[in-house]
Amino acid sequence: MGTFDQRSDSTQSNDFASRAAGDTTVTIPADGSDPLTGEDISRARDRLAVAKARGNAQILKPWRWMRLLWLLAGPGVLVFLGENDAPSMLSYAATGSQFGIGFFLPFILVTFLAAWIVQEMTVRLGSVTHRGHAELIFDRFGPFWGFFSMADLMLGNFLTLVTEFIGIRAGLSYFGVPGLVAVGGAITLILAVTMTRRYWTWERILLALALFNGLFIPVALMTHPNWGAVGHAFITWGPLPGGLGSQNILLMMADIGATVTPWMLFFQQGATTDKGMQPADVGFGRWDTSIGTLLAAIFGIAVVLATVPLYTHGISTENYKGAQFAQALQPYVGKLGSTLFALGLVEAGLVAAISISTSSGYAFGEVMHHAHSLNRSIKEAWPFYLALLGSAVAAGAIVLIPHAPLEFIVLIVNVIAVLAMPPALLFLLLLVNDREVMGDSVNGLWLNIAGIAVTVLLIIAGLGYGVTTVFPKLLG
Repeated sequence: MGTFDQRSDSTQSNDFASRAAGDTTVTIPADGSDPLTGEDISRARDRLAVAKARGNAQILKPWRWMRLLWLLAGPGVLVFLGENDAPSMLSYAATGSQFGIGFFLPFILVTFLAAWIVQEMTVRLGSVTHRGHAELIFDRFGPFWGFFSMADLMLGNFLTLVTEFIGIRAGLSYFGVPGLVAVGGAITLILAVTMTRRYWTWERILLALALFNGLFIPVALMTHPNWGAVGHAFITWGPLPGGLGSQNILLMMADIGATVTPWMLFFQQGATTDKGMQPADVGFGRWDTSIGTLLAAIFGIAVVLATVPLYTHGISTENYKGAQFAQALQPYVGKLGSTLFALGLVEAGLVAAISISTSSGYAFGEVMHHAHSLNRSIKEAWPFYLALLGSAVAAGAIVLIPHAPLEFIVLIVNVIAVLAMPPALLFLLLLVNDREVMGDSVNGLWLNIAGIAVTVLLIIAGLGYGVTTVFPKLLG
């Protein structure tokens, strides 16, 4: 296994400072070492901005902290708002319409807490090692596990991408947009955002799109929620209505899969590496992850509250799709509210499609040892871009196939994500406890306890789903 570059901001900035403000072409150093690429210089420019913000004593300390957070935030917010994707929002909508205000509000909050524990380890791993998740698995556990993790991720990502395009198509169908136009427009947008050839630009564009996940908040407020009941649900955490029946467990699995999935590990670690974050940035990485967790939890709970009127009025939504939820809500939130709900589904699908396809590109490039950075041109990193865009195009094409089993894919994709998560977490826990990889940044006792607890929770959830599927009469 190769060595891990853990140089400081100042060292790296001094290496490239003379080039960071100017030309981004490949340069051959006079000492015969590896050439500097446009990726190196673009990233050095970002690191130089961070070093200047840290060293600028003229800025008041709180404002300096805010400036650094602005420069270093991104992967954590994107991974959580990306996971608030179309199938996740439909899972939350099904939760609110079937159970109203009660057990699932605090349950969803706990799933986000579990996701934060996982993603904190991921951002720390990426910041310390400067390597992507698939690359570390390949180097540390051998080619078999490296290729296995990549193939497993790309299959799961592909199925999830199909659901994102289903959500985009369903959301835009509310406005009468034909399926071909909806899918083609989404792929065009993914292509346009990806072709910026600059990680920083790509990240800021995606952050701007991701904030539209907040469209569900005004929809929830339009339903005039019973805030007393909301507070009571969080304080008392009442029993699960109907007990642990197979359908309830399936919905619980879907809600867990809406917050904790394998692609999140690969995406955030790849984005952290592409951003060039250092060990000194881990604290800001935690803040970035915390902000993303909080925003995603608020927006997810807003979807539950937005669909509570369907539960209150006894409207069956068992077979509802995206546009049908928006249409069903119109009598309670008006045309504006239902329009915002449909647009929220479109945004959720778009941001997730960009993020998930990028995580596939990262994993493919890492394991195949090809350039895998959004700071690279297509010529330099064509396998990375081919995996990224190819998976999106193929998934979009499946959505357009007549009579494709789309409903089955939507139902099962989050469940598959939950079942695939324990092995991914095992690799993660082994890596963050490896002192040769992490140095002094290895997991502490409490982080290991929390990580193991999350893993056990997911294993129990997976076993519960398996039991209720194979023996549906066992739990009723």
